[in-house]
Amino acid sequence: MTILVTGATGRVGRHVVQQLVARGAAVRVLVRDPSKADFPASVQVVQGDLLDIDSLRAALTGVSTLFLLNAVAADEFTQALITLNIAREAGVERLVYLSVLHSDRFANVPHFAVKLGAERMIEQMGFGATILRASYFIDNEHMIKDVILQHGLYPMPIGGKGIAMVDARDIAEVAAIELVRRERAPAKLPLATINMVGPETLTGAEVAAIWSDVLGRPVAYAGDDPTGFEQNLATFMPKWMAYEMRLMAERYVSDGMIPEAGDVARLTGMLGRPLHTYRHFAAGIARSA
Repeated sequence: MTILVTGATGRVGRHVVQQLVARGAAVRVLVRDPSKADFPASVQVVQGDLLDIDSLRAALTGVSTLFLLNAVAADEFTQALITLNIAREAGVERLVYLSVLHSDRFANVPHFAVKLGAERMIEQMGFGATILRASYFIDNEHMIKDVILQHGLYPMPIGGKGIAMVDARDIAEVAAIELVRRERAPAKLPLATINMVGPETLTGAEVAAIWSDVLGRPVAYAGDDPTGFEQNLATFMPKWMAYEMRLMAERYVSDGMIPEAGDVARLTGMLGRPLHTYRHFAAGIARSA
């Protein structure tokens, strides 16, 4: 049978496809722009999106397992609910869903609330699913690297409680492991939730110190006030999304994004290797600067 990957050209999805191909899985992808689908010839490509019912039905025909990733968008919840309904209509019972850590706690942040709603739908519809609750992506830091490199300032207001940032490659490899496990199981497996976190919980000041070290020059933490962060984001993304990112940052400051006991050990056990670190990411940026 076939595994369908949505969000296949994004930060996580492209790694999921690579991991699945490496494991010998039959893979299909649903993409808006096939010209961006730079995948091995064995990967089937269907053009469409999660609100295009005809393309969604075509993509899910003959699929046994689904990787559902839908990015932050004004209609994110509709995308998730439509896709889950069409998947059930197509007879898909097995899936891996990319959610967010603390989806059940950060209820005032729209995309956290959306993902909790989708989690509830997955459970109530009886899917055999793995919910991957991911922390803040290390890879998101590409959006702010110019500020760090050019102004010596770490602008993301993540506060003093700490965030266990996670690398997209670690998320993707765990997703592939779970997709293959469910795909090859003789029967539908029970619902499972995995917290996708990084190996260390870092504060804003600690992240700035890492940048200072790898760059060899001072980098300061801009502080916990999200006003400037929101204003900067609003210059290159919709204002509603910049405000939503502000709400998320406020919860980072007030609550942090801290793993539960055993999360890191569980992930390293699944992967059979250490998790990627923030320092490794920062050092890579420093080398290419």
